[in-house]
Amino acid sequence: MDQSPSRPIPGADVVEGNAWAKLTSGDHALIEAARRLITERYAENRHHIAAAVRGGSGRIYTGLHLDTYVGRASVCAEAVALGQALTAGETSIEAIVSVRHPRPREQHRDCKVVSPCGICREMLTDFAAGCAVILAEPDTQAGAAPESSGGERLKRVAVASLLPEKYRRRP
Repeated sequence: MDQSPSRPIPGADVVEGNAWAKLTSGDHALIEAARRLITERYAENRHHIAAAVRGGSGRIYTGLHLDTYVGRASVCAEAVALGQALTAGETSIEAIVSVRHPRPREQHRDCKVVSPCGICREMLTDFAAGCAVILAEPDTQAGAAPESSGGERLKRVAVASLLPEKYRRRP
């Protein structure tokens, strides 16, 4: 599959800033990689989120959330995917997406794109400051775009916009 970040998929829309832009084949491949991983590896109370990262090379790396009984010991899927990319030698990250699998008792049954948690936002701004994050628009937002991926309206934002006024150490 072509993982080029610049080839649009007809009919698939995302928001970039305040303007609509076409979802690229690279973005589509990223979402599909995360969905495929969490669909294959979902285990209640163990793995419920998968993430996919596209490195500067165009290669996709995935990671699985590691849930633990002691919450502080849990590891987010975004950290695992980013670690995979950096370990493989990537020096830049173009984009990331996180996908959540529903628990058995939840009404909806589709895996959905979700936002990275606050700790992951901090980590991403440290290790992938220039990357884009693919997010789902809230269902209630007025004027949202046509459905784009699995019934979701997606937007693409700079990771820095998810963590305004980030703390930075001064030398």
